[in-house]
Amino acid sequence: MTEFDPGWNLYRTLLAVLREGSLSGAARALGLTQPTVGRHIDALEQALGLTLFVRSPAGFAGTEAAQALRPYAETLAATSAAMLRAASNLGAGPDITGTVRLTASEVIGVEVLPPILAALARRHPGITVELALSNRIENLLRRDADIAVRMQRPDQDALVARRLGVIEVGWHARRDYLERSGTPQTYEDLAHHALIGVDTHNAFTRKLMEQMAPLNEAHYALRSNSDLVHLAAIRAGLGVGICQVRLAQRDPALVRVLPDLLTIPLETWLAMHENLRGNSACMAAFGALAEGLSAYINSAADEKLNG
Repeated sequence: MTEFDPGWNLYRTLLAVLREGSLSGAARALGLTQPTVGRHIDALEQALGLTLFVRSPAGFAGTEAAQALRPYAETLAATSAAMLRAASNLGAGPDITGTVRLTASEVIGVEVLPPILAALARRHPGITVELALSNRIENLLRRDADIAVRMQRPDQDALVARRLGVIEVGWHARRDYLERSGTPQTYEDLAHHALIGVDTHNAFTRKLMEQMAPLNEAHYALRSNSDLVHLAAIRAGLGVGICQVRLAQRDPALVRVLPDLLTIPLETWLAMHENLRGNSACMAAFGALAEGLSAYINSAADEKLNG
């Protein structure tokens, strides 16, 4: 291996070819020509003394060496994006400007965050929010995102984390569905209803199903891993499904079912990398999100007390 430092551009090309599976696809993704992408790969292989790709009928296949380097290239990409976002905040005047990358679950991102982000935009119109919706936990230490809304306590020390409260989840159905099919009083009753459930189980849903053994052989009218799909199906009257109690309370057509048998408390946290304390855009966004999400959670608690 030579003493030449390949630099980010060559690693970025490596990552693009791995992601796209071909030189032409990588060229399109990077805005380069295909010969330039090929030269980048040749230069990187020469600098590292490794064979990174072999041609196959399906395109360019990454070798074991390329796959071993991929996580490091992903980290470089995330760091580069974070650096650009941080740079956008430097030299700002009294008005806060910059880009903040936020991650949240699908249902929170679509149903809860828009009015909060609208309030942030009115207060700080110079801030751009990049919203990534995913039910997987993004790595804030690796800077996949600047701020994350999480449904469990963050376990990484280098994070600024604030507990916002508990979001309650339970069974719900549309009122006219229950008028047609009856209101279940037990899990045995519920097993005879059209259910809305998950497509593939994770540790959380498997543990949940252990508490609801009568439903193991029940008829599921719809299976999906998307909480948004579940909520839309409940609203459409497709059957009985699980959703956030506060979201259901917004719709007078929805009725909670079996509240005494199932209530799932989801601890809700807002987290940010501690290095972003000095980033005015991130701090402004963190404050607005904490305020807005706390109001959403507390309004649900107030309605429960008053109900």
